[in-house]
Amino acid sequence: MIGLPLVYLLAGLMFAAFAGLSAADRDNAKRFGNAAFWGLFAVSFLFGDRLGDLGNGVLALLLAVIAGAGRLGLGAPRTTTDETREALATRHGPRLFIPALVIPVMVLAGSLVLKRLTIHGAPLADPKQATLISLAFAAIVAAILASVMFRQPPSAPIQEGRRLMDLVGWAALLPQMLAALGAVFALAGVGKSVGELAVMITPVDSRFAAVAAYCVGMAAFTAMMGNAFAAFPVMTGGIALPLVIGRFHGDPAVVCAIGMLSGFCGTLLTPLAANFNLVPAALLRLKDRYAVIRAQAPTAFVMLALNVALMNLLAFHR
Repeated sequence: MIGLPLVYLLAGLMFAAFAGLSAADRDNAKRFGNAAFWGLFAVSFLFGDRLGDLGNGVLALLLAVIAGAGRLGLGAPRTTTDETREALATRHGPRLFIPALVIPVMVLAGSLVLKRLTIHGAPLADPKQATLISLAFAAIVAAILASVMFRQPPSAPIQEGRRLMDLVGWAALLPQMLAALGAVFALAGVGKSVGELAVMITPVDSRFAAVAAYCVGMAAFTAMMGNAFAAFPVMTGGIALPLVIGRFHGDPAVVCAIGMLSGFCGTLLTPLAANFNLVPAALLRLKDRYAVIRAQAPTAFVMLALNVALMNLLAFHR
């Protein structure tokens, strides 16, 4: 059965390739820092289950030391020049978007189909991980398709991937790290403490107040944590489960889905979500590093208000 181990293997091999190419990049003064950083990240995917909690903790500390010491730098991958990209854009036009559009189409199809495929009565892929497995295969298909369509060398996807990772740097690890931090907070009982505080300040007989506390709390905690996945177990365990779902009998699927969307409203407002809000400003060379956040803020507040209304409207239909 195809499961997450195959996805981890593919990701680990990709980052190992980034590490090897970085080490061979003599034009980058910080090539060994880049190689060590992406190499350690590759180890976490390839051997993380064998390292144990202590080994993975040491690995995370080493990643933090390398990034904190300023040992990461932008390399010079052997890829297309700016002039070549402009020529390719002029020649191919909208066809450039075809490989990118293949990914969501394949992920949607795989999520619906993979979990139903069986061989001799056994599932072909882990039904619980059908989406992630589909995403991994879709990325490979898109990379091959782009290379064939635009007549690029086989190394182009890896080189371009390394270029992007060098530009993003340590911020590429934020979603994974912050999601893990959210799990740690949940195990430490932060969610219970938040729930007790929410019960103290929220009118327990008001469904609207409980929904508003959950949605606004998801956005606020996400802004503080930098990641909705980190806020979700804390706020859901502290407010949604005991109040919105337990006391007022809200539909768990609707509550959790809109709760996550409320968290994403907080993502739009925080510099801690560096890979979403600070990295684009750096890539676009904007003078105001917070320009992306300023542009997103009105949308975030409007969507948060709509989420409160939608949860009240849709989650209690029974």
